[in-house]
Order: sequence, then structure tokens, then C-alpha cells
Amino acid sequence: MLLQVLHYYGYPSEWSRHLKMAAIPTATFCVLRRGLATRAFQETSTYRRRSLQDRILRVDHAGELGADRIYAGQMAVLGKTSVGPVIQEMWDQEKGHLKKFEELLPKYRARPSMLLPFWNIAGYALGAGTALLGKESAMACTVAVEEVIANHYNSQIRELVADDPEANKELLDVLKTFRDDEQHHHDTGMAHDAPKAPFYKYLKETIKVGCLGAIWLAERL
Repeated sequence: MLLQVLHYYGYPSEWSRHLKMAAIPTATFCVLRRGLATRAFQETSTYRRRSLQDRILRVDHAGELGADRIYAGQMAVLGKTSVGPVIQEMWDQEKGHLKKFEELLPKYRARPSMLLPFWNIAGYALGAGTALLGKESAMACTVAVEEVIANHYNSQIRELVADDPEANKELLDVLKTFRDDEQHHHDTGMAHDAPKAPFYKYLKETIKVGCLGAIWLAERL
């Protein structure tokens, strides 16, 4: 606009050429400065901590939703059997976990996974499907899922401690408590004949691979 005004009022064309030449490095400088500022912020401990917390909350919220749906599926099939009360007790704890992460997501301004509808359906299908194979298979599913989740929580705890145990105290306390709950669920499944499920080792390893894939996706999407 300035160049057009100068030309309209008859200022020498050299002025326009000089202004055009000056405008190029100025615009380039602005772009570079913005890029450098963004890169500089990304290298700060604050940015790294926020990214870590965002990733942890996103995947853990998705995981607890999946666990909630798994137990819902198991209860739909085995709720009136002898293991119904056991499944209900574990389900109630998973409901508490999910509620806590739903509170923490907005508090930390973390983005939930875009695949939540998928985890909802897949979790229920896994829970109901293994329950239809018998209570032992349902418990084998519990053992596989909770083993992966407990190990995953341990990895996240190590990451948070390495970052800053004081700044991450709230999340550390939550993850340690939930890790212990998941380990208890794992032990409960073992105590209720999970190893007696048909093709136990194959079933367990297959479910574990699926859980690890779900974790990988939930951390990114």
C-alpha cells in the first residue's frame, strides 16, 4: 500500500525499488524470528513438561476408558455368575480411574485421544468376547491387559521422576495409586484361574500385543 501511495503522488521510482528491497529482508526476519522463538520455547523445560503431561494424560485416559468398557463387556456376560462380584469390584475401581483422568484432562489442558469412540467399542468387544469363552478366558484377558497397563504406568512414573518429581507430584501420586490397583487386578485374575483358560499363553500374548498397539496409537492420535 505504501508503495502504491508513493507512486500515485509521483515520488521517484527509485524510492519504490529501495522499499521493495528493504521489505524482503524485513519479512524474512519476521518469519525467522517467529520460527526461532517457537524452537527456543520447544527447548525449554516448561514445554517438554507440558508435552510429557499431555501425552501421559491422553493415553491414560484412553486406556482407562478401554478398561472400563472391557469390564462392562465382561459384566454383561458373567455378571450373574460366581465371578460377577469380583469383576464388579475391579470395574468400580476402573470407573474411579476414568473419572479422575476426566478431571485432570481440562486441568492440564491436555487433548483427549481422537480414537475414543474406537476404544469404547473395541474395549467392550474384547471384554464380552473373552467372557463368552468362559470365566477363565475373561480372567486371562484381565491378566494380559493389567500387566501391560501396570508396566506402562511404571514407565510413565520413571519419565515424570526424571523430568521433575516436585513439579509432577500430583500425576506421580495418581499413577502410583492406579499402578497398584492394576497390579491388584492382575493378581486377582491369576487367583481366579486365568492360566486355565484355553490356549492361555496365546490368548494372553495376543491381547498384550493389541494393548501395546493401542497405547502407541493413543499417544499420537
